[in-house]
Amino acid sequence: MKKWGSFATMPEQYIRLKEIINKQAEVAQPVLTEEQMEQINFTLIEALHTNKQVYLTYYKQGQCITETGFIQFVDSLGDLFIFIDEVFELKNKMRLSELIDVQFV
Repeated sequence: MKKWGSFATMPEQYIRLKEIINKQAEVAQPVLTEEQMEQINFTLIEALHTNKQVYLTYYKQGQCITETGFIQFVDSLGDLFIFIDEVFELKNKMRLSELIDVQFV
């Protein structure tokens, strides 16, 4: 460890390298068909009324993220929905346009 200690004297390098690596891992936001959007809306409404747990896959800052939670509110005209995540039980407000997929657990 002592041998490599002199190379760790510039933390700016590590910050910049981490940014470069994260930038390479980014993906473009998938474009959904009309049929896929209708299926997502149908599943969201059903999950809201039946209080079933769902897997939500959404796009955020160049990454596709999947979480498990419960739908609490859907406003399709305002492009908004609120879900409560399973892990921390926090309310998350998101845009419907960020959703990629919704499936029942």
